[in-house]
Amino acid sequence: MQRFFPALVGLIILLALASSSIFIVRERDAALVFTLGEVRKTITEPGLYFKFPPPFETVTRLDKRLQTIETKDPERIQTAEKKNLLIDSFVKWRIADPRQFYVTFGVNDRAAVERLQAQIRDALNASVNVRTVKAVVANERDTIMKEILTTVEARAEPLGVEIVDVRLRRIDFVREISESVFRRMEAERKQEANRLRAGGFADSESIRSQAEREREELLAEAYAKAQSIRGEGDASAAAIYAEAYEKNPEFYAFYKSLESYREAFSDSGDTLVLSPESQFFRFWSASNGDGSSKDD
Repeated sequence: MQRFFPALVGLIILLALASSSIFIVRERDAALVFTLGEVRKTITEPGLYFKFPPPFETVTRLDKRLQTIETKDPERIQTAEKKNLLIDSFVKWRIADPRQFYVTFGVNDRAAVERLQAQIRDALNASVNVRTVKAVVANERDTIMKEILTTVEARAEPLGVEIVDVRLRRIDFVREISESVFRRMEAERKQEANRLRAGGFADSESIRSQAEREREELLAEAYAKAQSIRGEGDASAAAIYAEAYEKNPEFYAFYKSLESYREAFSDSGDTLVLSPESQFFRFWSASNGDGSSKDD
């Protein structure tokens, strides 16, 4: 037993040295390998790696995942009109250069967050101070976010930090200007509503007059066409009557007299005072079918 004891101790020491010489880099981490206190190697790819046991080489890990900086309280920013706005923003960032990040902040992420918050606040002030309330709230919100992103990216790069995105979540008015802003917005909306209403009325009148003009044109065309058709019908009827009259003038005269009698005596209350020798009664007193007497 005593002769195996030194071997066992040696094996334990060997295993301890081996375990201290092997380290794992996870996907979410970046590793800095230090040799006697100086950064010798930066590892960003996950896997199993080897190093000399301490104190010759040590490993420090940094979180390279995407992180978020959110403002606890909205920033009070002044516009070009000297009016204050409350702006709530957030920033997405991550470590791009682990070595430079460690040189600047060590392993203290809180120091990096505070530095970035100060830079974001400065960039936000620079973009909002030169714009009006309307531009910040409505018209140029995307432009402001792009400006802040560009400015903070340039300032964060020497720190080993990559700025992925900047967003303005909420923009509110401070209490002292909210009422005046709301009244102005209400007046603008009323003015716009009146303008749209007036435009709609003008358009309706134009449409109504156009429809009326088209109606008159259609009626005129229809009337002209009806008169043309009626004229053609009358001409055709006259031609037929003339043709029929030429075939038998006596019968045609008798038929027309019957129509005259029908129209004259259609109402039993009508009274006619006529001479029996009148041409109107010539077929009544005639003994021949042609409207003449036998003595003629």
